[in-house]
Amino acid sequence: MLAAAVAALLAPSADPDLSWIAGYWLDCSDGREVSETWSDPRGGLMVGHALTLSPTGRVSFEMARIGPTPQGLAYVAQPDGGTPTVFVLAESGPGRAVFANETNDFPTRIIYARDGDVLTARIEGTIDGQARAMGWSFRSAPLNARCSA
Repeated sequence: MLAAAVAALLAPSADPDLSWIAGYWLDCSDGREVSETWSDPRGGLMVGHALTLSPTGRVSFEMARIGPTPQGLAYVAQPDGGTPTVFVLAESGPGRAVFANETNDFPTRIIYARDGDVLTARIEGTIDGQARAMGWSFRSAPLNARCSA
């Protein structure tokens, strides 16, 4: 019985619960409108998409998923429909997840954290030898809500 308890403690844990990311999120800061939508986890997979409207009217989007890959649980990003880039889950805890891909040009880390109805997202990496980061602070919103003019 003691051996079974020790084995259970030493066994790799199941994938973390990232259901706290699910929902419709809206960031209306700096004159831009950024919405991010994530499904709840089903069959070990979450599917998301983001839409950004810049103050100048430029539109960009990203399709993404969080799920199993040969490298482990990962965030797979496809900015503007491009080639998928895999960021493997490097760290997780209640309301926080860090995905990393040190071989990607930029970013090399994607960080999500949630506190109540606020979801923050941050990307980090290096451009031309300089540390760079971008961040978003989303609020939970009704599906397809828009920023006020």
